[in-house]
Amino acid sequence: MGMTTRFAVRARAAVLAGVACVGAGFVPQARAQAAEEANYDSNIIIVTATKREQSLQDVPVSVSVTSGETLERAQIRDLKDLQSVVPSLRVNQLQSSANTNFYIRGFGNGANNAGIEPSVGLFVDGVYRSRSASMIADFPDVERIEVLRGPQSTLFGKNASAGVISIVTKRPQFEFGGNVEASYGNHDAIVVKGMVTGPLSDAIAASLAGGYNTREGLVKDLATDERTNERGRWFARGQLLFAPESGIEVRLIGDYGKIDENCCAVVNLRPSSSTLAIQALGGHVNAPGDAFDDKVFYNFESTNKIENWGLSGQVDYDAGPVRLTSITAYRRTDAVTNQDSDFTSADLLRRNYQDLRIKTFTQELRASFAVGDRLNALLGAYYFNEKIDQANQVQFGTQFRPYADLLVRGQTGGAQSIPGLEGLFGTLSGNPALYAGKFFGAGQGLDEAYRLRNESWSVFGQVDVKLADRLTLTAGINYTHDKKRFASDVTSSDVFAGVPIPAMVTAATNAGISQTVGGLLGVPGGFASAAQIAAFAQANPAGYQQVVAGVNAQTQPLLALRALQIFPPYLNVPNAVEPGRVSDGDFSYTARLSFDATDSLNLYLSYATGYKAASINLSRDARPTPADLARITAQGIGVTNLTSGSRYAEPEDSTLYEAGLKADWGPVTANFAVFKQTIKGFQSNIFTGTGFFLANAGKQSVKGFEFEGTARPVDPLQLSVALTYLDLNYDSFRQSAFGDLSGTTVPGASPLSVTFAATYDHEFGTGDHLILRGDYHYEAPFALVEGLPGLVVKNPLTGAIISVDAALAAAREFRQDINDANASITYAMASGLEFSIWGRNLLDDRTILQIFDSPAQSGSISGYPNQARTYGVSARFRF
Repeated sequence: MGMTTRFAVRARAAVLAGVACVGAGFVPQARAQAAEEANYDSNIIIVTATKREQSLQDVPVSVSVTSGETLERAQIRDLKDLQSVVPSLRVNQLQSSANTNFYIRGFGNGANNAGIEPSVGLFVDGVYRSRSASMIADFPDVERIEVLRGPQSTLFGKNASAGVISIVTKRPQFEFGGNVEASYGNHDAIVVKGMVTGPLSDAIAASLAGGYNTREGLVKDLATDERTNERGRWFARGQLLFAPESGIEVRLIGDYGKIDENCCAVVNLRPSSSTLAIQALGGHVNAPGDAFDDKVFYNFESTNKIENWGLSGQVDYDAGPVRLTSITAYRRTDAVTNQDSDFTSADLLRRNYQDLRIKTFTQELRASFAVGDRLNALLGAYYFNEKIDQANQVQFGTQFRPYADLLVRGQTGGAQSIPGLEGLFGTLSGNPALYAGKFFGAGQGLDEAYRLRNESWSVFGQVDVKLADRLTLTAGINYTHDKKRFASDVTSSDVFAGVPIPAMVTAATNAGISQTVGGLLGVPGGFASAAQIAAFAQANPAGYQQVVAGVNAQTQPLLALRALQIFPPYLNVPNAVEPGRVSDGDFSYTARLSFDATDSLNLYLSYATGYKAASINLSRDARPTPADLARITAQGIGVTNLTSGSRYAEPEDSTLYEAGLKADWGPVTANFAVFKQTIKGFQSNIFTGTGFFLANAGKQSVKGFEFEGTARPVDPLQLSVALTYLDLNYDSFRQSAFGDLSGTTVPGASPLSVTFAATYDHEFGTGDHLILRGDYHYEAPFALVEGLPGLVVKNPLTGAIISVDAALAAAREFRQDINDANASITYAMASGLEFSIWGRNLLDDRTILQIFDSPAQSGSISGYPNQARTYGVSARFRF
């Protein structure tokens, strides 16, 4: 490669990163592109992991790069498909189309709670996407996807404590071109997408990309005769590039995406007595042995309507030796979802509705410059402002009352019923008719509203100092300050959940003792006074103990009915004890030593810290801490049945020690890293069956290694392998939902993940190509969750944990392993026309992605199954 071409490639990468080729001057995109396209060496992969251009083999960071070509050949059709080619990455889409969870090296957080910021930062063209409800479509104009492993907070801010996913789209070109693709697959899957680009003038280029994705549901709902797990989405993205010869360049991007589909299927994995009650009412639930038959029973279709749009502008200015960059962005996401959250055909929950609105503004400023030939520096500042407004509504259906009646009769051995409880609790409250006909009425439940305002700013800097010709020291620092204000307006209309059952049981016990002693003494009216009871106990202690035991046998089982108090009264925030505010800040550091042992081998040592700001529990399970609960009780501002929990989780602090090597010997490349990473205060978020339990783990750590290698044994054939080994543990987690989990293995990540891939590209004399591509991804078995909160045995009076054995055993029983094979065959003509046959999950390997306590069904376990085999054909034309 000649000097002119090398410079053009680097100039292009610098513009992508918003950082100049320090010391080389600035060449506008319009002038450099022709040389680049004519001579670009595809074996050199330019990445911007450190916010300046470097080749993949030279950058001393653990990063995986998936090119746009690989996205096409591997038929990567959604972000969740990325995990089949990046073994350290785990991606799940669970509760709705708006929720995608990312994990890197086993670290990550659930996205089903809008108040919990992710540990893995998602960036598109340098713009932070704060929530994964920001849809990433079918990639018609993506140049590459970089997955950075380990804390990246020095350059990427507060939400990169576990890593970063950076998506880089293709810039507008100054030569007319583009592509269009149509694909058809099983289940009537239709994908149409394309991109066109070209010049508007000598200094202005534009591009327009769009796509449409539809598919019938993969899972049949036998109750509604509809299908779920369907696709129904489209998007458009437009870009303008202004590149005059004045040393300034402006890139404007606007995008809009919409989703309207029925998602996501849940199956029953373990029934309970609650399941028998549902069936007694005529409701249907799948048998656990049929979990992968792709059949479910709901009584209404789910709603997933998501609109996502944004505008961004990046300005790069070459002011002599200093390169200035500004990235300004505004994004909005509106997501309306509704779900039959009892996941049965019985009308237990008539709706679980959410209307979520997220507005995000970000501003980044950077300056990069060189001092002599041995020092490159970058300084920057970042501002983040986000507003989240969330409304929820969950209600009982028409069959919940008879369902609860069956459960009450079963738990009390037939001694009680819902009408009987209404009369008993009314009588004990002084009005026998107080609760008549009011327990578990259709439409009762919770009306919820949450508001979160988040403002954050940071300043950062990084320098690269060449200590010797082959030795470079990198040092970076970031200070981030984060402030959140949150408020709730939650009202419960669940009458039964507002009954103080412990107090009622105490009153019933006292009344029962009084009545029994009164009968033995022949007291007129049947009830003995306190003095009479005391005299009876003194005169006949053995007989009194028998009376107490007999009455307790009848009344104490009523405490178990607290499990049916599903939507208890909620203490809103702010209040006299809880201000609804949290503010924190922290420094993050990077220190890295890189040594070019040879022209083909780079060695590095790295130390990095990361910071993730406090997260807020925007769910009906948000409760005051034990200390705050004591103060609330003392001030008399509590509500009935209020228990302790958490409103928010404290910040996370991560630390990474890593050593690695990167080698490029032409036909063979090899990248290897060994690491130890810890996170103090890891924000654990566990679904309880009704809401989320948010807590800080004291310390979580992972030790492991990663290897990525490629080989080209013969010119048309390229082989690759990627392997990750993780030893992931809770060093300290004393306040979990299951008590002390210190010393246990962290769930949700496989100890061993490996991916094999092969591409065979045969060129005919006509210039046509036959391209064969295949990959196989394996993950060793691993637990999905720590345990299931619904199976924890607690003291019904105090709520103290008695036993977690059943909860932990269930988590060990349901484990996941992955055997995922994908392949494609493409015939690419010299004219630009291509035809492909493709398949994903060719082995039809079925597994459960996540398990949880079945809502309102004590002892029952549900889960999300993975997607069955898909296959199809596609045609693409490049011009």
